[in-house]
Amino acid sequence: MNANELRARASAVVEPYLGQPFGAAVTGTEIVGPDAVIDITLGFPAGGYEGPLGQLLGQELSAAGWTGGVRLRLSSKIVAHAVQGSLKPLPTIRNVLAVASGKGGVGKSTTAVNLALALAAQGARVGLLDADIYGPSQPLMMGLEGERPNTPDGKQIEPLRAYGVAVMSIGFLIDPAQPMVWRGPMVTQALTQLLGDTQWGELDYLIVDMPPGTGDIQLTLAQRVPVSGAIIVTTPQDIALADARKGLMMFRKVSVPVLGIVENMATHICSKCGHEEHIFGSGGGDRMAKEYGVPLLGSLPLDIRIREQTDGGRPTVVAEPDGRLAQAYHEIARRTAARLASGAATTAFPTLSVSDD
Repeated sequence: MNANELRARASAVVEPYLGQPFGAAVTGTEIVGPDAVIDITLGFPAGGYEGPLGQLLGQELSAAGWTGGVRLRLSSKIVAHAVQGSLKPLPTIRNVLAVASGKGGVGKSTTAVNLALALAAQGARVGLLDADIYGPSQPLMMGLEGERPNTPDGKQIEPLRAYGVAVMSIGFLIDPAQPMVWRGPMVTQALTQLLGDTQWGELDYLIVDMPPGTGDIQLTLAQRVPVSGAIIVTTPQDIALADARKGLMMFRKVSVPVLGIVENMATHICSKCGHEEHIFGSGGGDRMAKEYGVPLLGSLPLDIRIREQTDGGRPTVVAEPDGRLAQAYHEIARRTAARLASGAATTAFPTLSVSDD
């Protein structure tokens, strides 16, 4: 088997996260001594993925008759993807990803922060925007509570940084005990300024931690900000699923593609004995995913460590990077980014108007 035959074989292998053959992602193949050296460029972050992917290619090529070893040279090229309507991607931000839920208390902010940290750990340049003006939580979760951003010219704001992620929140600009008694127009203006007046720098992904519900802020983001895709967070119980469906349909109505669903608190794990049970019901996220034709990106347990770690300012992905819980977040992050890269999330939805009726 020569280098050209190896390249053809490797190109035909189905990449697990993309669900399609590598094709043009195989950018080069050469034979060096007893090994096939394969160059692959993926459209999503590849940090930590070289080993499993090299093993997959080794197995597939061996089955096709290759008797030597396989070495993989893996890289990533993350590009800007299609956004809704006539909007254009932001100049220095390739992709804006909205993490949303139809109701509060389902772990949306915890999912958003761990998703951002997982993408950063995998090699992406990541920002995190806390869009919950009334109840900002990212300063606490990212260990930045009490910090204040700089504003060199009195207009532009420099985001704070933690664990390799650029972070901006209204919580950095106000007293933590101060209630935000603002009406809708003031809130949407504040969100627009936080996004547009922050010097984000070059980002592959900006993760937006949305407030719960389908009100002014959500519609402002969906209609005015170029969003590449949305992730819906829910718990398995029917009451949460009912509201999550509303959030999903809101994004579809404004032509923002939904990348998938994350089922949080899928099971409860006892911290004493390790017993696992479905206290909020089972399979709700999977049923919703099938109902709307989107993937279930992952299920996460109700585990006390997740709460303790985020409350302590060191979310799970950085607190226990090699642990089972962190790996679950990494899987969700890779599936999300691959779903975006595959183009499967760019399905055109009908253009519908959103009214108060």
